[in-house]
Amino acid sequence: MFRPLLIFIGLRYSKAKHKNKFVSFISMASILGIALGVTALIVGLSAMNGFEKALRDQMLAVIPHAELETVNGSFENLDSSLKQVRHHPGVIAASPYIMLNGLLQKDDQIKALQIRAIAPKSERDVTAVEHYIKGGGWELLKTGQRSIVLGKSVALKLAMKIGDSLTLILPQEGGQQLKSPRKIKLTLVGLFEMGGQLDNALGFMHIDDAKQILGLDSANGIAFKVADILDAQTLARDVGYSLNDYLYIKSWITSQGYLYQDIQMVKSLMYVILLLVIAVACFNIVSTLVMAVNEKRGDIAILKTMGASKWLLRGIFIVQGAFNGLVGCLLGAAIGIFIALNLTDIVKFIETVIGHKFLSGDVYFIDFLPSHLIYEQVIVVTVAAFFMSVLSTLYPAWRASKIQPALELGFAH
Repeated sequence: MFRPLLIFIGLRYSKAKHKNKFVSFISMASILGIALGVTALIVGLSAMNGFEKALRDQMLAVIPHAELETVNGSFENLDSSLKQVRHHPGVIAASPYIMLNGLLQKDDQIKALQIRAIAPKSERDVTAVEHYIKGGGWELLKTGQRSIVLGKSVALKLAMKIGDSLTLILPQEGGQQLKSPRKIKLTLVGLFEMGGQLDNALGFMHIDDAKQILGLDSANGIAFKVADILDAQTLARDVGYSLNDYLYIKSWITSQGYLYQDIQMVKSLMYVILLLVIAVACFNIVSTLVMAVNEKRGDIAILKTMGASKWLLRGIFIVQGAFNGLVGCLLGAAIGIFIALNLTDIVKFIETVIGHKFLSGDVYFIDFLPSHLIYEQVIVVTVAAFFMSVLSTLYPAWRASKIQPALELGFAH
């Protein structure tokens, strides 16, 4: 098969054994350095993509995108307010809720918890918590039975199982007088497990039971789902200002937005830092080619006397360096793709071996290391690394074209 002369000679130089073993070592180090940098960048970006996907698909699936809470009491006309929210452009669904903060007690165990009293029929349109409930859904919460659904972590802390009774302790407002807290008996009817902070901090009960317990005529909050989650805060303000009630306006951006911003910042820093790591590895190509040029000075001189142009000589060494860069990039991409596709399982295996969990559900919104490989990013990283390796060949190639045949072959006196 026909190949241009510069590619033929360049590839032959790449595959040939060097007289100086140190040159071979530096050449191999450059390939492994580029491969390691590409692998680290692909795996790191996949992990950040995984966190972003988990935030979108898992956390934002179970917490409302936006919420409106009355400052005092409850909504004066809940049905009208719900209708107005649901018909607002950009809103997909809305559901009423009541939030209670109290203590759960089972025997001598106590756990502080936030309980969300929801309307089962409309809640499934706003959040996907129902999919994480073991052995059922919102139908487990029935009016008048004072039932509760808890996170699996809370149930383990309280040493409870489904069907057990527990006590909800709520504070009482007594003006200037101190009043003893109210105690309400509840029955555990279901457990949910999402694998993160929400398992330890949230419980659910029927909104009608909460109204009866608190003496409210209607809900004091409306949660809704939006089409564009990144526009949730702006949309929440627009919806809130359109209602007549005096409201607190909240969205996932105010409560969890820092997580999204941190992920984006880490991804940007990772691009810069690991591309610099690849750049350092590419400098090994410069060292390899400079030493290769010194080793091949006689060959270069002979090629020049046979009529080889400066551009042909430059191309030979560009091909030699680019070949090393290409091998490193493809090797790194292959290893990076394999690790990224199996990162979660690899980390779980390491956690099992060492007996330590890297991500605790008590601290983070998930308790596993996620990974989401985007092949467009793999292409960008591989092409960028290859481009940097080609750039690193320019100086040695230019230096090779400046060799004088007369001096190298001993014709000059």
